Amino acid sequence: MLPELMLMGFAAWTLVLLLATVGAYRLSRVFSGRAGMSEFRADHVEGKDWYQRAMRAHANCLENLPVFAVLVYVLRACNVIDVAVDPLCVVILAARIPQSLVHVCFAQTDRVVSVRFALFLAQFLSFCALIALIAFRR
Repeated sequence: MLPELMLMGFAAWTLVLLLATVGAYRLSRVFSGRAGMSEFRADHVEGKDWYQRAMRAHANCLENLPVFAVLVYVLRACNVIDVAVDPLCVVILAARIPQSLVHVCFAQTDRVVSVRFALFLAQFLSFCALIALIAFRR
């Protein structure tokens, strides 16, 4: 049940991130009359640096959410039971949230990008470990 809860947490985080950053920015600009609803084009990102980073952080979540969802589905469909599954799923969510926050909240210096990459790497390695557990299940 923990993998499903971590997956739900990942999905919830994706929505919270969207609402708290991109959504808040756009709605505040529209409701204050500083922008029209049609001014936010997907093919030409404008706006403050943090807003552009927020859009990218949200896209990162959207890119990784299906991967996590497929892995959780296959874990259950193949009845993979291993003591490593729960901790790996926790690492995925526990690294995703600060990765997003580091992306949005800080100017992207070499140090900040290194922290962000380390958090991504923790998720990536956890995905790989889950794939290995599925592929080599007993």
